[in-house]
Amino acid sequence: MARPLRIGLIWHSDNSANLGVGALTAGNMALLGEAAHRAGVELAFELFKFRDAGKPYLTDFAAIHPIDARYMASPGGFLADVRRLDALFDIGGGDSFTDIYPDRRFVFIILSKLLCILAGTPLVLAPQTIGPFSRQPHTRAAAWAMRRARAVFARDPLSLEAARALAPGAPIFDAIDVAFALPYTPAPKGPGTRVGVNVSALLYAGGHTGRNEFGLDVDYRTYTHALIEALLARGDVTVELVKHVFAHGVPSEDDPAVARLLKARYPAVVEAPDFPSPSAAKSYISGLDFLVGARMHATIAAFSSGVPVVPVSYSRKFEGLFGGLGYPWLVPVRGVSTEAAVAFTLEALDRRAEVATQIAQASKQVQAGLQTYVGFAAELFASLAARAR
Repeated sequence: MARPLRIGLIWHSDNSANLGVGALTAGNMALLGEAAHRAGVELAFELFKFRDAGKPYLTDFAAIHPIDARYMASPGGFLADVRRLDALFDIGGGDSFTDIYPDRRFVFIILSKLLCILAGTPLVLAPQTIGPFSRQPHTRAAAWAMRRARAVFARDPLSLEAARALAPGAPIFDAIDVAFALPYTPAPKGPGTRVGVNVSALLYAGGHTGRNEFGLDVDYRTYTHALIEALLARGDVTVELVKHVFAHGVPSEDDPAVARLLKARYPAVVEAPDFPSPSAAKSYISGLDFLVGARMHATIAAFSSGVPVVPVSYSRKFEGLFGGLGYPWLVPVRGVSTEAAVAFTLEALDRRAEVATQIAQASKQVQAGLQTYVGFAAELFASLAARAR
């Protein structure tokens, strides 16, 4: 019997406090498992991740390699481990293949690609946001890595355009966010109208600096308060606070901390539980009648389970993803006032049957994007297995 293919998953996580990163990991594993079944091979996943202290919610790994500077620099560390792999799938944490974050993060993100290429191990950039890149040497290094990857998958049209402009001739393909494939258990719909409000602690705090570095025209805190008040005033709506990032001890990132503040301010709201896993969060969201959310993967959980949703954007990754699906029910970063954003959200709630139909229509495009990625992976696995015989 042939040995399983050793497949590395880098910049994924088995226990991230941000359930969005966990959703990417679980979704990617499900899709790569589908590709392996199609190719008639077995996979052994090895996880390469930043150190996180949380309890693991994903466990199907043959090995786990925590990443730090010493591990990356040691000849017997990252390079040696990657050299033993059959392929490395790099998801960049979803949105970290860019130069908008601190240089230290970029160094780790690009160094992992460089070492994989030097090791001669096939490198695949799994569906992710790509760019923006606006300075050197970041732009040149990113283009070099994409040209030498076995394949690069953009999860939205804006990333696809940015990648092709940066690295003409590189093997770049249009796909979709792998979190659309996150497994879940559909929850039954309850009586009445259940509206989830997925509050982002990051936006509620005004961003990392508190000075609105994302440049939102909407005052997010005022928007949240006005929306909850308008929903409660209807009388026939249950408002449920849905958390998706559990960064205990970091108030500017911790959704439960904001949920507690809102519960104290509005005792009539319901605080959803702290979810033990991304799939548990998606299962809960699937039972809602409507969701408004500022954590992208909470909104993807709603969209991919057929729940009408209004994403509140703070980054082009929102506009790129949902705009690429032709989905109009999004509060953009710029161009909409706080008052108009509240009215827009309430209109979407009132027209939620129409919104659900639009989601169902866009789901065909989602499946096509996922299958582009699965098809490539199946062909890669088949060729790797043939070479290993």
